[in-house]
Amino acid sequence: MTITEILFYAFSAVLIVAALGVITARNPVHAAMFLVFAFFNSAVLWLLMEAEFLAIVLVLVYVGAVMVLFLFVVMMLNINVSQLRTGFTRYAPLGIVIAILVVVEIGSVVWVKHLGAEGAQPAASLAVEGYSNTRALGNLLYTEYLYPFELAAVLLLVAIVAAISLTMHPRRGAKTQDIGAQVSVRAKDRVRLVKMKAEKDAS
Repeated sequence: MTITEILFYAFSAVLIVAALGVITARNPVHAAMFLVFAFFNSAVLWLLMEAEFLAIVLVLVYVGAVMVLFLFVVMMLNINVSQLRTGFTRYAPLGIVIAILVVVEIGSVVWVKHLGAEGAQPAASLAVEGYSNTRALGNLLYTEYLYPFELAAVLLLVAIVAAISLTMHPRRGAKTQDIGAQVSVRAKDRVRLVKMKAEKDAS
């Protein structure tokens, strides 16, 4: 077993633990931090598979932007943690069924790939001098997969707008400022001068 395989299995195990922490953490902030940890481990796995561009994009976009947005939303929303715990057991059977389907799909893909692995050659050996996987990915995204790429961008935009709108809903007991009333205030509305006669000490 080579050092690359050892690193792959090690980071894969840590990634599984981090993914389990995302769905089992009681605090939403802790779940978001576990997700950041899972993203970092996924980036390392992509680096081991020589997909450097995808690894850097995962760290810059998801960890640097999307997860920061998630953390802001989680911390700004008044989430009732006890209410979330009550719904966990109710949706547990559906989650188990979906997890089993995902495992079956991944297993089928690995099994089919293993069947054709005898005559297959690694992608690294097919790369010519000066080959760039970033350029190849860009050519695919902006030619063959242009419409799915634009659709994904629209979905991300809708998600950002929805997250911002959720943070702007009114809260109970929150004190807000009326900027227009503060700007249009006059001095005589705030300060009242009272004149009175001077009083002398009776003693």
